[in-house]
Amino acid sequence: MADDARVKPTPLSDRFGVFAECLLTGVWIAVASLGVVTCPAAFAAGARHLRRRTGHVGGGWREFVSDFRAALPGGWLVGLAGWGAVAVAWVDVQAVRAGLPGGPLVGAVGLFAVIGLAVAGLRAAAVWAPGDRWRTLLAAAGRRTVLDPGGSFLLVGGAVLVICSALLVAPLAVPVLGAVAAAAVAVEERHRRRH
Repeated sequence: MADDARVKPTPLSDRFGVFAECLLTGVWIAVASLGVVTCPAAFAAGARHLRRRTGHVGGGWREFVSDFRAALPGGWLVGLAGWGAVAVAWVDVQAVRAGLPGGPLVGAVGLFAVIGLAVAGLRAAAVWAPGDRWRTLLAAAGRRTVLDPGGSFLLVGGAVLVICSALLVAPLAVPVLGAVAAAAVAVEERHRRRH
């Protein structure tokens, strides 16, 4: 076999390439999320990178960084609001643990609200493009979260996978973030094709 022989890509090799790109994108998302409130912008940049990859459009680290910078102006506010929601849910959990009357109900409502907000945030990040307003994206993503429960449960499963990965082998959670971004992209594409 000649050294310069070209191997024709197969569907399996193309899928493996997307899987490898998801893992790499997870590392990029983790690095960009080190600012904690930058998580939405990092996921938006990661999702856009994966959309380019699955669309067979070039792109790499530089495009990811450019998208991250473009998503950051409104994205950090979304991240801050998200952490505020987590803090409220933590207070709800403390009410449950303290045995306050109505605590279990308040705790359950708070937990479901945080999960719903996280799913809406992932769905908004999955469709983000430069110039989009986060408020508009989140409003539309909130509607899709409720109207497409199958896709929403898929994203909840992805988040649970990241949490379980982090609990079992902490470094494994980093590349899995890319798989969650890919799941969000797939859920949004599925929703778009159905409507």
